[in-house]
Amino acid sequence: MPRQLGELEDTVMTRVWQWNRPVTVREVLEDLQQERSIAYTTVMTVMDNLHQKGWVRREVDGRAYRYTAVSTRAAYAAALMNEAWAQSDNPAAALVAFFGMMSEEQREALRDAMKVVAPTIPEPSESRPDEGAAADEAPADDGR
Repeated sequence: MPRQLGELEDTVMTRVWQWNRPVTVREVLEDLQQERSIAYTTVMTVMDNLHQKGWVRREVDGRAYRYTAVSTRAAYAAALMNEAWAQSDNPAAALVAFFGMMSEEQREALRDAMKVVAPTIPEPSESRPDEGAAADEAPADDGR
């Protein structure tokens, strides 16, 4: 399970994910230097650490490496959510609390996602034909 990225690791990975192509340390450095003062060796170390942790793969390109993300930011976020949920001593309560924190836009995104992974789940506004029926009644025993 991946642990949360550090601040600089996340900043670097954000570029790699956004650009969605192999990148060099120099490219990341030049982009980061637009926002802050940072050394080439710092960026190189962070990218090497990300490679060692399995977040990026690298290929030699002349005298440099080109780094490519191993997975997407969405997969990273999903893994973090799954890990947090798995750590709960009451997963159902954790989900209820999490859903309670969601904005309407996030709940709509959740409904859309559920349609993809479980297309037979009805919309909240859809009524089910047997809703309200005596679901707790056992079937009649006709003696067979």
